[in-house]
Amino acid sequence: MKTSRRDFVHKIGLTGLAALSAPGILSATNYPNSISEPNENKGLTSLFQGDSITDGNRTRNNDWNHVMGHGYQYIISSRLWFDNPDKNYMFYNRGISGNRVKDLEPRWQKDALDLKPDVLSILVGINDVGAIINNRDPELIEQFEMHYTNILVQTKDVLPATQIVLCEPFILPVGRVKENLKNWETAVSKQQKIIRKLAKTFDTIYVELQEPFNKACKKAPAEYWIWDGIHPMPAGHELIAREWLKEVQMKINI
Repeated sequence: MKTSRRDFVHKIGLTGLAALSAPGILSATNYPNSISEPNENKGLTSLFQGDSITDGNRTRNNDWNHVMGHGYQYIISSRLWFDNPDKNYMFYNRGISGNRVKDLEPRWQKDALDLKPDVLSILVGINDVGAIINNRDPELIEQFEMHYTNILVQTKDVLPATQIVLCEPFILPVGRVKENLKNWETAVSKQQKIIRKLAKTFDTIYVELQEPFNKACKKAPAEYWIWDGIHPMPAGHELIAREWLKEVQMKINI
């Protein structure tokens, strides 16, 4: 007996609706618009902010196949989504390639505060280091601290219950970094000290990354972890994800 196309679609529609209405089962349509809407499913919401390391070539539409980009933030969200299908977790990626910390400030309302994250993770600063080295302007490090402080103050004022995670900028001696290593190390070290101070001042979680990358170089060459001294290789992103989860899960039941 042949089944007409209309009958087939009708049957699939009914079974599909039944499946979606079953307890604990969610589809992508149950989640908010991945660009602008806050999570209303009342599960824990996490936001990743930063520059190209976080951007990961993410899409700017609702393509759930690529919305998290590729990198540490994809690894973290994928793992936690897989392990907790019943908790209605939501993850956002708002990293933008090329951003310095001053570029986060004008978009902070839309790309951070409006999303009302329970967990806000920030990894930013390497483009600021590049600007310091290229411009040879020591005052840029003071501006870095000022802009970083501003976004943290805004966040604490508007979202006092949000747990903030500050990730440490990092480098390895590869490519242009290796060619000018002393200046890179000096600038990055100053940033790391500033972010550690901010983490203490604003009572945030701090994810150390420089030392884990240094230790990783005992297992494999620097090029294995970071291909250009700045942007991680796949194994480097896995390292960040593991360090992030280790630190965050000590403080948050996630």
